[in-house]
Amino acid sequence: MTNSDAVTALAALAQDSRLAIFRLLVQNAPAGLTVGVIAEQLELPAPTLSFHLKTLTHAGLISTVQEGRFVRCRAEMGRIDRLIGFLTDNCCGGHPEVCKPLVR
Repeated sequence: MTNSDAVTALAALAQDSRLAIFRLLVQNAPAGLTVGVIAEQLELPAPTLSFHLKTLTHAGLISTVQEGRFVRCRAEMGRIDRLIGFLTDNCCGGHPEVCKPLVR
């Protein structure tokens, strides 16, 4: 991951609605949720949700797939793992194994 990739991902998450969308998709990984369910659970209007999903997709944090007339969104867990790895790569004096982030 490059600095530019990290900045893009962090910028995408640095907004309340987008962070809520991403967290909801992480909670429902790996299956993900349809756009309609996301809108309903977060009480977001369709145009607003569409804008936020585009930003998260552009950052590589979510993927979408057409399922008939529905669009399913999934959190890209590998991308967030790489972001966390990038952010902690040089921690603990260059020994990241000492302070690896704990997955709860």
